[in-house]
Amino acid sequence: MTEMVIRIDNLTHDFETVRALDRLSLEVPYGIIFGFLGPNGAGKTTTLRALLDIIHPTRGRAIIFGRDSRKHGASLRER
Repeated sequence: MTEMVIRIDNLTHDFETVRALDRLSLEVPYGIIFGFLGPNGAGKTTTLRALLDIIHPTRGRAIIFGRDSRKHGASLRER
């Protein structure tokens, strides 16, 4: 089985009047180069900030290198 470096399950983030992420789910296996492409306001930066625990998602979770981003945000940012 392929090890997943990033696993995102139903990641959602709401700002006051805007839903920036709406149930984003994806998996990125080890050894794959993955990039975010999209227009302004598509949620690319919000996703990265949520992955690094710079902002807290409204719901959902992200696992990076086997660690929950909400619990291990500081160590993930260092890495």
